[in-house]
Amino acid sequence: MKSPFRRRRNRDHSEPATGSHDSGNHAAGDAAGREIVVEDVCKSFGDHVVLRDINVQIKTGELVVIVGESGCGKSVLLDIITGMIDPTSGRVFVADHDKPNSPLVNFSAMTEDQRAPIRRHWGEVFQRNALYGGTVYENIALWFTENTEMPKAEMDERIRRSIAAVNLDVENVINKPRRSLSGGMAKRVAIARAIAIEPVVMFYDEPTSGLDPVTATHIQDLIWRTHQEKSPLGIPRTTIVVSHDRELLRRLAPRVLMLHEAGVRFDGAFGDLEISNDVVIQRYLATMPKLHATSPATRNGGQPKQD
Repeated sequence: MKSPFRRRRNRDHSEPATGSHDSGNHAAGDAAGREIVVEDVCKSFGDHVVLRDINVQIKTGELVVIVGESGCGKSVLLDIITGMIDPTSGRVFVADHDKPNSPLVNFSAMTEDQRAPIRRHWGEVFQRNALYGGTVYENIALWFTENTEMPKAEMDERIRRSIAAVNLDVENVINKPRRSLSGGMAKRVAIARAIAIEPVVMFYDEPTSGLDPVTATHIQDLIWRTHQEKSPLGIPRTTIVVSHDRELLRRLAPRVLMLHEAGVRFDGAFGDLEISNDVVIQRYLATMPKLHATSPATRNGGQPKQD
């Protein structure tokens, strides 16, 4: 089985700039408590510029939701941060939790082998779940068999604990094949797979899109509970979500990063976003329910997107 956890490579190592958004009181990441620094990032596909000069700093322990109209580059930015694709220019620095004091390192410049230890502290919930054709157990176990030499008894305990944490009946679902899962169950299994590795950072790409309101509320609660838990390293968990879900924003009250026309239009609290006089922001807020109600595949005609 091919894993979605493998990515690419890049260039130079030096230090990130300081500055940008500064919120929260946190003691991991680098000396300034930074978990992720996006510096002067640009991304183009041919002549189409998706991201231009993006500069963002995310503190360890922050909950950040990236929003914006379809096609504005939200998922592209997430993919650049996690190393799934390379920026056209610019750099991404991330905290290396395998080293004392979790210093920032230039993730963009690293080879795949160098990136692998950093990614072991990351949990990712992909836009369309990225579950395989096997059972729930096999889907969650794959990361452990590919990345660790954990004894089977310990791995089984982790898997069972993660399934229970997402409010699924362990005995009922652990051996279910992927094809028998509903949309909401599949999303929960994808989250269970991510939290089973006990990550420091959680990434979610449109975790509630296309789900019914009750299931979406359960997923919102699960994201919040998972965010509140410290990792086994004792480091506050950082959470980054790409979403059109206005109710998620209302209930979780995160820091919001809004992209528009290849740049950052807004960076701040959701309450400030809601009362903004910016016509572009208000237009987007009005369209959020419609965008959220449709799945990414439906929204983009089943084609790959630059969202």
